[in-house]
Amino acid sequence: MPARSSADPAATVAAVTAVASWLRDESAAAPDRTAIAVAVRLTARTLAALAPGASVEVRIPPFVAVQCISGPRHTRGTPPNVVETDPRTWLLVVTGLLEMDDAAGRGILRLSGSRAGEISAWLPLVTIAE
Repeated sequence: MPARSSADPAATVAAVTAVASWLRDESAAAPDRTAIAVAVRLTARTLAALAPGASVEVRIPPFVAVQCISGPRHTRGTPPNVVETDPRTWLLVVTGLLEMDDAAGRGILRLSGSRAGEISAWLPLVTIAE
């Protein structure tokens, strides 16, 4: 696995491709936990690399939390701008299979703070072939 602070684009695409059938079909067998974790971590780190900063915290429990988007840095307590969702929803959003606004509207992706929605400018991060 790449260093914690980096996300190799080829490794990211490979990790997402490994879970693609599960993303396209919720009734398909879920990939093993490790495959999901790698895809989630690499896509989150890709977002952090593309949108460096510390104004928005993106949380995908239990696998990763990253800070991104330039602007005022948060250092203590609960950050004012947070995006939080489950691993499958995160992967659906970062692949463009689910729009961020749709996920937020359905309550499966939570946006708090005035800047949380800014991550949509970098989405989708990875597209998967049909």
